[in-house]
Amino acid sequence: MARETIGQTFTVAFLLCVVCSVLVSGAAVVLRPTQEINKLLDKKRNILMAAGLAEEGRTIDELFERIDVRVVDLATGGYVDGIDPGTYDYIAAAGDPDQGVDTSDLGSRAGIRRRAKLMPVYLVSRRGEVDKVILPIFGRGLWSTLYGFVALDRDDLNTIRSLVYYQHGETPGLGGEVDNPAWKAQWNGKRAFGDDGRVAIRIPRGAVAAGVPDAVHSVDGLSGATITSRGVQDMLHYWLGEEGYGPFLGRLRDEGEA
Repeated sequence: MARETIGQTFTVAFLLCVVCSVLVSGAAVVLRPTQEINKLLDKKRNILMAAGLAEEGRTIDELFERIDVRVVDLATGGYVDGIDPGTYDYIAAAGDPDQGVDTSDLGSRAGIRRRAKLMPVYLVSRRGEVDKVILPIFGRGLWSTLYGFVALDRDDLNTIRSLVYYQHGETPGLGGEVDNPAWKAQWNGKRAFGDDGRVAIRIPRGAVAAGVPDAVHSVDGLSGATITSRGVQDMLHYWLGEEGYGPFLGRLRDEGEA
């Protein structure tokens, strides 16, 4: 019986690698549409969670009918027409020289070097009137950029109803506790702004003592995750401030309509 040569072994290994590469590449191409659909559904699911609409027995698309998606020019606070909010990608737009702006100075504390000039906002209706305003946010934690949504009551545009993160790479059990239902529940009813109109939300180290003057603006710090806690605080100050959605929120307050 003839013995296999080194050349034959390398040839078999090479052909096996080629076949596996073709199979993996083909699977990626075939599954990409399904992955994009699932990614969109997951995003909608998190928006519905922020809106408090994650009801059982109804599909995501049915629930999402209560949400009007608009695109906002952050510089003016006004709505922008002619852009499909369903396909607009503000993360990709941030890296485009024409669609994004450099925020390395003002956004440095939150780890935001660039952001899109335009951002989507989600208006949640109840009984025919806008009930909540949901704003996409992102910023740097300890190990990753956190992407999420903050929901404000439409009545005062100050009361926070939820803070939900849908993508991050923080350490499970530490910074990853941003996903902990108990911690997320603390945000309901907190006030984003102080009496002077400035962003006042804070996440101190440790638990917030009941009855302290600024308790309405404070949420417990994440144990063992000071940097992630500070990142959440800083990104909220950025996005709710004048460099973020401040002009948009000011317009809603002045005009009294969404």
